[in-house]
Amino acid sequence: MSKEIESIFKSYLQPKKAYEGGKSAPSNDGQKIYKLSSNENPLGQSPLATEALIAAAKNVHIYPDQTDVRLREALVQDFGGELDKEQFICGNSGSEIIDMILRAFINEGDEVIFSNPCFLPYSVFSRWYGAKQIDIPLREPDYSLDVEQILSAITDRTKVVFLTSPNNPTGTYIPKAVLDDFLERIPKNIVVVLDEVYRHFADADDYVSGLPYVKEGHNLIAINSFSKTYGLAGQRIGYCYATQKIAQYLRQIHKPFLLPHTSTEAAIGALNDVEFIQNTVKTVVEGRKFLSEAFDKLGIKYWPTQANFFLVDPSLPEFEFTDFLMQRGVMVRPVSQFGAPGKVRITIGDQEANEALVAALEKLP
Repeated sequence: MSKEIESIFKSYLQPKKAYEGGKSAPSNDGQKIYKLSSNENPLGQSPLATEALIAAAKNVHIYPDQTDVRLREALVQDFGGELDKEQFICGNSGSEIIDMILRAFINEGDEVIFSNPCFLPYSVFSRWYGAKQIDIPLREPDYSLDVEQILSAITDRTKVVFLTSPNNPTGTYIPKAVLDDFLERIPKNIVVVLDEVYRHFADADDYVSGLPYVKEGHNLIAINSFSKTYGLAGQRIGYCYATQKIAQYLRQIHKPFLLPHTSTEAAIGALNDVEFIQNTVKTVVEGRKFLSEAFDKLGIKYWPTQANFFLVDPSLPEFEFTDFLMQRGVMVRPVSQFGAPGKVRITIGDQEANEALVAALEKLP
């Protein structure tokens, strides 16, 4: 008897709510819109990246490099030679790196642990591979990592644990002592994925990236992106680094000709633009101070942040709040979808954008 096509659909790929990225700024009757909803670079993009893009545009009729080796060599330089080029893997955005990791390690029925509120692709992408999703929420009210509950949730089917520092959308981070303890206690047959795409903005004394842990041989993969600090969100390029053993394994599923020529050249140019990177970090850190002082003065509830955004708990329902600001030319993002119902994420902009935000907030009823 003939069966319908649905009979061969994978059960874990039945329609569910998909990840929705930040929206583009709309036309608003000539009113200037300050887009503080997608954590984009407040200064735009690196001038050296722009020069590289223009030069690369003359050769888009030619296939790009077959491998990512030139960008990996540039990353070795950026990391001061502390890692080998074989320890880096590049892809079309940090999100694709997440997908690649799950594709490499997850079979149907395996378990993935993450901690909401967090970046939605951890759960959405793991569903694509039939993973059982284990959510160990961050502890309220400070959104700190619940190490004991994560360790207690680990079973023989656990393959991947996602950690984020600084975390999107909370802006919180994992202190070094906490990460030290966690990595010493987690079983050696589990991959820890540390999403550190906002690491350049973290200045806490006890903040730590994944670098020392990878050098020590921990089974940790650190994910990075060129979308934030380097201003290349439109080029969709990211990378990760890990031990040589893990990186070599991941490279088995790295597609040839994966990176567009323009993205590779722009990323290499951006890595060389030290002045732009320093100015970006300075702008974010100064904006963080300006907005936290303004929020305190206005009585806006927010969480201290180590990233280029704030999580706020508005006095209005989240969509009323975002609509109120949108009517005044400021675009921000509700983050119920990220596991933070009622909360709103606000990107730190340049001084003009930050002042426009404060002016709008002053008009709240």
